[in-house]
Amino acid sequence: MGGDNVPRTAREKSQTGIYHLMLRGIDKRDLFLKDSEYQKFVDYIQKAKDKCEFTIYAYCLMTNHIHLLIKTQTETQDVGDIVRRITVGYAQYHNFQNGRTGHLFQNRFRSEIIDNDVYFLEVLRYIHQNPLKARMVKNIEDYQWSSFNAYLGTENILVETKFVLSFFKDTKDFVTFMKQLNNDQCLEYNLKTRYTDEDLKEFVSSFVDISSLNQLDIGSRNELLATIKEVTTSSNRQLSRVLNIGRGIIEKVHQK
Repeated sequence: MGGDNVPRTAREKSQTGIYHLMLRGIDKRDLFLKDSEYQKFVDYIQKAKDKCEFTIYAYCLMTNHIHLLIKTQTETQDVGDIVRRITVGYAQYHNFQNGRTGHLFQNRFRSEIIDNDVYFLEVLRYIHQNPLKARMVKNIEDYQWSSFNAYLGTENILVETKFVLSFFKDTKDFVTFMKQLNNDQCLEYNLKTRYTDEDLKEFVSSFVDISSLNQLDIGSRNELLATIKEVTTSSNRQLSRVLNIGRGIIEKVHQK
């Protein structure tokens, strides 16, 4: 099986039953190639939920990774079983649709326990802001494949919204919190990804037109460089090579 080279230690059990999970495509492979595949994955979450009864507070389906915020039904319920119920069926569907074989997901998904309300809300915001920080959309509500709009009254049977909304005075208060600028670093940033120059260029090109960077005004360019640095965690030297931008410029941006 493919893997992510993370040592296999026993997963810590959450006393609250709440976990933040992240699933990645093997070898940085894209998990979704068309809209119908995103929808099919959502369908598999619902099927798994119907079979083994867990609560889902948030999700975000990105191109090559997925975030889930869930609560297990009992202390003995295995979060790994929930993940398998979701991913095995989807992987078979994806492979059949695209004429491929083999593993689709890294065999070791990442998880962290959520043991207090403050961090719970921070993770919820982090998940919903993923597409925004990746520059895929200008507004959180514009991204179709996250749970954000379920909290705005959109018809929904998948996401449990009452618990989250109980922390806020009203929906407007919730939206304000979800859109707050922040430096939240939840789970994903704990593991630094090492890219080859070719892989880094391919990844950055998935959400930025690299050739246009030097044509932007300084403010817009620097803001975009800061986002690229934050998302990729790559060195200034490598970013300079791949983006064809002076290392000194990138270093100054990183220092701000």
